[in-house]
Amino acid sequence: MRHIWSVSVSANSAPPAETEAGKPSGSGFRLPSIPFWVQIVAGLVLGVLLGWITRSYDIGWLYTTLDQVGHIFVQLLKLAVAPLVFFAILVSITNLRKVNNAARLATRTLLWFMITSLIAVAIGLAIGLITNPGSGTGLTPKDGAKPESAGSWLDFLTGIIPTDVITPFTELNVLQIVFMAAVAGIAALQLGEKAKPILTLSESILELLQKALWWVIRLAPIGTVGLIGYAIADYGWDLIGKYATFTADVYIGCALVMFGVYPLLLATVAKVSPIQFFKGAWPAIQLAFVSRSSVGTMPVTQQVTERLGVPKEYASFAVPFGATTKMDGCAAIYPALAAIFIAQIFDVQLGIGDYILIAFVSVIGSAATAGLTGATVMLTLTLSTLGLPLEGVGLLLAIDPILDMMRTATNVAGQALVPVIVSAREKILDHDMYNSASASPVEEPEPEDAKKETAGVPVAV
Repeated sequence: MRHIWSVSVSANSAPPAETEAGKPSGSGFRLPSIPFWVQIVAGLVLGVLLGWITRSYDIGWLYTTLDQVGHIFVQLLKLAVAPLVFFAILVSITNLRKVNNAARLATRTLLWFMITSLIAVAIGLAIGLITNPGSGTGLTPKDGAKPESAGSWLDFLTGIIPTDVITPFTELNVLQIVFMAAVAGIAALQLGEKAKPILTLSESILELLQKALWWVIRLAPIGTVGLIGYAIADYGWDLIGKYATFTADVYIGCALVMFGVYPLLLATVAKVSPIQFFKGAWPAIQLAFVSRSSVGTMPVTQQVTERLGVPKEYASFAVPFGATTKMDGCAAIYPALAAIFIAQIFDVQLGIGDYILIAFVSVIGSAATAGLTGATVMLTLTLSTLGLPLEGVGLLLAIDPILDMMRTATNVAGQALVPVIVSAREKILDHDMYNSASASPVEEPEPEDAKKETAGVPVAV
């Protein structure tokens, strides 16, 4: 991509020598810039190739290298998650003071989160009932293993309030971090001017965290090689074959929501072009697919949402809120399919009441699903509510990384979708910005108070 830098030139500076064609002379070699999406695709292809080579020829050092590269990338994303969630939620709540009808916007946002989750879980249940993903797999209850920790409604309700202010950050309990940030944000709104120094500091810390996270995001192509390569090397195509129907169900369900339901809502409810939405939101969707982290993708999601015409003050509330609670892939489609899959493996019959419970858990319990890789907490919460064996979680852990890519991409698409719908319904969407949105990569944000132009001549580098 091209960056325009502004350099100051004094009055005594001589202009660069030019050739007859009017271009600066010199034979300096410059590497051509490679679009970020091309880097991501190249990482996917290289990862699959290296994973296949590693598994086919049993190359130990390459297996370890791929594992470490992917692990380091995920750890770098997780490193910023706790403080990023806290300050993003705190600042987003206080930013609502700049928006007219803030309470109305917040209520509408939550309402559309619930509506789209219900639609997604209904699609997941329908696909599961039609395809019977647990039949003919050759898997038995003995193949499962009970997870070390499991979610329950008691843990969900009592676990919202932390016992201290440090443990949620060290143990990465996103729900408790969101609770503390919400309390701090509401308290800051009540204090008014007295809280201004804290808000200024919080906004500065948030910018610092987002800047650091952008550096990690630039490493996504390398992380992709490690994550995809390790998945192929460790699990192989044989394992994927056992879960072929279930894997296809998850991908088809997510695709139906992302490319069927979302465009329909955009066209009928928001009355905007679905194609323009995907053009603008594509950088966030593709990064989510690779990183498998809604929170890690949050800075990109917020930028694409803003360039789709959503007011910045509202986007800065809706996107962080959605990144921790809006999970159509991980908390709606996936647990619905997984519950049917596990019930069939353990030969448990599910009834209408069970399907209603799955929908209820998906809508209410999605806040328990952290915007990180994996959806184990949500799955164990669903299984424990239905009374299904938690050993069923072990059946799906092996294939989880493959599933998590599409789930997270669907999550992030929904997190950008709802602010667009609400903004359009409330007539605060900038339609000119929306209609001019492109699929070009999102640039690293500059601090708001930084001067974008200085005296001098713009030079392309």
